[in-house]
Amino acid sequence: MNIQITKVREGARLPKYGSAYAAGADLYACLDRDVETTETIPAGETRMIPTGIALALPEGYAGLIYARSGLASKSGLAPANKVGVVDCDYRGEVIVALHNHSKETQTVSNGDRIAQLVITPYITAVFDEVEKLPETERGTGGFGSTGKN
Repeated sequence: MNIQITKVREGARLPKYGSAYAAGADLYACLDRDVETTETIPAGETRMIPTGIALALPEGYAGLIYARSGLASKSGLAPANKVGVVDCDYRGEVIVALHNHSKETQTVSNGDRIAQLVITPYITAVFDEVEKLPETERGTGGFGSTGKN
């Protein structure tokens, strides 16, 4: 599948897959070269990190922005909203709300891999209001209702 993409900042890098079978393409920080080449994220805080790219996803597809597992587990940096969503009609710059879950200040440098983008199809549902839902064996059992293990 071909995705139309444009660089909206000087120095932006196109997303890149880390291996032949990677589901997510790495997104890179594209900080303003004239101002700062690093962004400091104090413990427990979030910073909006630009990627310098905008894309046009086909109708029926969304871009999901996930944490990079190594960055999240080693540095505590992951998207603040857990999974960001780039809708197919959005044409602005892709920005990653990067949250520092660690207890130490972390630094993001220009060109760092900060998240991964997974392109996926989605279904637009039609919501039909009904008086009563069909019964199931589980019923209304919520968190933990199916057992501990």
